[in-house]
Amino acid sequence: MSDDPYPIPAVDDLRLTDILNALSDPSRVRMLAVLADNDYHSCGVETWGLDIQKSTVSHHLKTLREAGLTEYRMRGRNKDVRLRRAALDERFPGLIDGLTSPQAIADLQR
Repeated sequence: MSDDPYPIPAVDDLRLTDILNALSDPSRVRMLAVLADNDYHSCGVETWGLDIQKSTVSHHLKTLREAGLTEYRMRGRNKDVRLRRAALDERFPGLIDGLTSPQAIADLQR
């Protein structure tokens, strides 16, 4: 059993079906768009620009992590999240660029 409270799949264990399933919710695709800048972001509700509850944000972040899309770092009692861009690009080249393209994000507004 791992000591990491927020385990993520190894690169070789990433599965496209898990990633696409995690991104089947438009809110999680919007969160992916925020994370696409490759910086760490606070896990707070205000970070995502979505009108959802804190518990829902936590659920979405857990879903993204379990699919292998994100990783965390601890900052004292706070945790920050970022996209695992290098791992995802290694396993599925171009996937994140396509999912976060202006056309894909505009489609969320329809």
